[in-house]
Amino acid sequence: MAKNICIIAGARPNFVKVSPLVRAIGKCDDAQCLLVYAGCEDDPTLEPSLFDDLQMPRPQYFLGVDSTSLNEITSRVMAAFDAFLDEHPVDVVIVVDDLASTMAAAIVTKKRGIRLAHLVAGTRSFDINMPKEINRLVIDALSDYLFTAGVRSTGIATREQSENSQTYMVGNILMDTLRFNYNRLRKPASLPDICEGEYLVFTLNRRALIADTDNLAKMLQVIREVAGSTPIIAPLRGLARQAVENLTAVRIVEPLNYLEFGWLTAHAKGIITDSGNVSEEATFNGVPCITLNNYTEHQETVSVGSNVLVGEDPEKLRDALSQLLAGNWKKCALPDRWDGRTAERIVKILVN
Repeated sequence: MAKNICIIAGARPNFVKVSPLVRAIGKCDDAQCLLVYAGCEDDPTLEPSLFDDLQMPRPQYFLGVDSTSLNEITSRVMAAFDAFLDEHPVDVVIVVDDLASTMAAAIVTKKRGIRLAHLVAGTRSFDINMPKEINRLVIDALSDYLFTAGVRSTGIATREQSENSQTYMVGNILMDTLRFNYNRLRKPASLPDICEGEYLVFTLNRRALIADTDNLAKMLQVIREVAGSTPIIAPLRGLARQAVENLTAVRIVEPLNYLEFGWLTAHAKGIITDSGNVSEEATFNGVPCITLNNYTEHQETVSVGSNVLVGEDPEKLRDALSQLLAGNWKKCALPDRWDGRTAERIVKILVN
C-alpha cells in the first residue's frame, strides 16, 4: 500500500523548498502526497505564477490561519491541523524550516503518534532569544527523521537526536529547485535595460534590521558611496520598501516572480542580502554575496561557497563591498551534496 506523505508549508518561501519533494513523490509508485498550507487560500503572496514557475500544483488543503501573532499562529495551526488529521490519515508528516506554524504542526504530529520528518534540520543560531531558535530546538527534538543540508547541521542534529530519531545528510533542497528551473529563468520584463554582471542586487527582510533605522541608514549610505555608478536593484515590498525608499538612491522595483528573481540574482555582479535562501542560491551560482547577519543557517556558504558575513556593521560592509567591486573575492565551490538530488534521497528514505 502506498504511503500517505503529508507536507505542510507555513509561508511562501517553503514552497520553493517543497516543490522538488512534491514532484519526487509524484513519480513514486509507493507514495502519495498531501500538500497543506497553514495560511488562507486567498493569501496574496501565493500568486498563480508562483506555482506555474515552480512547476507544482497549488496546495490541496488550506488551514486558513492568517494571524501575525506568533503565539496565536501556534495555537490556531495546532487546532486546525489536528482537525485536518482527523479526516486525513497520513503515515508521515514533513515540516519545513523553523516557523511558528512548523512547530505547531510538529507538536500535533507527535501527539498523534505519527512519524515526523524535519526538512532543513540541525540549523542553529545559538541565540535562545530568537523565536525561531526555540522553534528549531522543539522541532528537531520531536522529529523521527532529521534531514540536514550540510556537515555542520548534521553534527548538531546527530548530537541532539533522541533514541528513536535518525539523522540523514541529504543536501540542500533549494539546489534541487534551482537545477530544475535554471534553464527556465528569464530576464525581468520590468528591467530591460540591465546588463549581465554589471549590477548589484539588494534584498531586505529581517525585522530587527529594518527596525534599527539609524544603523540601516548608515549601511545604505555605505552601499551608495562604495557602489558609485554601479546600479543597485532592490526588489522590495512592505516594511522593507518603506524603510529604504527615503534613505538611499537604490533602484527599488516591484517584487519579482521566482523565475525572474532567480535570473536577476544568477547574473548579478554581487548580492547584498539578509536572506539565508538568497545567500545559498548565490553559492550555487558562484555569485559573490554579502550577508547582513552575524550567522548563517548553512556555514557551508561561508566556508566553501561565495558568502561573507558582515553582521550589521557598516564598516565591515564597506570593506566587503569594496573587495567585491574590485574583483578581489574569494574562490568558491559547491558544498557536498548540493547536487539537486536531495528530494530523491528523502523520498527513498521515507518509503523504504
